[in-house]
Amino acid sequence: MAAARAYLDYNATAPLLDVARDAMLAALDVAGNPSSVHQEGRAARRIIDVSRTHVAALVGAAAENVVFTSGATEAASTLLTPHWQFGRAPLAMSRLYVCAADHPCTLSGGRFAPEQVVRIGVDAQGVILLDELSDALAVHDGSEGRPLVAVHLANNETGVIQPVAEIAALVKGAGGVLVVDAVQAVGRLPLDISSGTADFLILSAHKLGGPKGVGAFVSASTLLMPVPLVRGGGQEKGHRAGTENVPGIAGFGAAAEAAAKALDTMADVRRLRDTAEAALRDLAPDVVIYGAGAERLPNTFLFTIPGLKAETALIGLDLAGVSVSTGSACSSGKVGASHVLEAMGSAGAEGALRVSIGTATTTAEIDRFLASLHGLLARRTTMSVASAA
Repeated sequence: MAAARAYLDYNATAPLLDVARDAMLAALDVAGNPSSVHQEGRAARRIIDVSRTHVAALVGAAAENVVFTSGATEAASTLLTPHWQFGRAPLAMSRLYVCAADHPCTLSGGRFAPEQVVRIGVDAQGVILLDELSDALAVHDGSEGRPLVAVHLANNETGVIQPVAEIAALVKGAGGVLVVDAVQAVGRLPLDISSGTADFLILSAHKLGGPKGVGAFVSASTLLMPVPLVRGGGQEKGHRAGTENVPGIAGFGAAAEAAAKALDTMADVRRLRDTAEAALRDLAPDVVIYGAGAERLPNTFLFTIPGLKAETALIGLDLAGVSVSTGSACSSGKVGASHVLEAMGSAGAEGALRVSIGTATTTAEIDRFLASLHGLLARRTTMSVASAA
């Protein structure tokens, strides 16, 4: 019997939790439309309400401030808009300021025109340049509208964590609005939107063990809201039309509840990640681990070994039963350097491999990854010697 594969690509998608699967299966047996007033409809509505409570609790929000979407990309497209409402009054955002290492769903600018989007650089560790953001906000023309700033809390490739408290202070000082992409951070770092470090958070269920195809945006209050992207019926209090994905939302809620309970196990995940990095340095002393000098997620490391092409290594590891990635899953199949590494000034010809783990990752899986990588490096050395002969 073939050995089980070592799945080390949690940042692309975490394996579905049993509790999430059970919640989804139970929700599939509920026939009612959550907008219907009869018993079956009320049963579906209760599933959504309970899930909304669990998602809100995970990020310190009021349940009424959670709006479910089809995923993080839709949430980003909804929030990244020039058109807002403050109470009943329209409110304009005239510029969008994004981090150059952000996820593509943010870098695309949402509903802003390309000329309205300003990219803020990062340093060699991948941390946003606060002085550059401050200077950009200082010259923002408030007569045209307010500034909207969007930044990821934790990078999906390197795991580098951004200084959101400092960013929030700059944005507040400029009278702007701050959207934080918390997709990779939720369930791995404690989050509390009531602390004032974000006006909105973007979440995705499948990054924390829920199903694919469901996400949310969470607001600090309901007074300021974007003009809806998806219009139609009055679902989600009019902020996102369309019949809710009840099974998906049920899985999201169950995964969020489980993630809240598992936050204290992230210290164990960090120790396993650090052990893997130390062994990797022993295996390949010339390895480059990106963002190692910055604060990072406890589960992520991105690395390059000079002379070992990432695409070749990815295929070799896959054949050996080890799943890693060369960066964002949303960029798979695209030829070219990582925009994150380019922003850091670190893009190289070899590319980079990302290892991302979770609470279910075992030492045996890490050992299998290291042994498989050792085999690839040994073959590379043998081929180099043969070529030189």
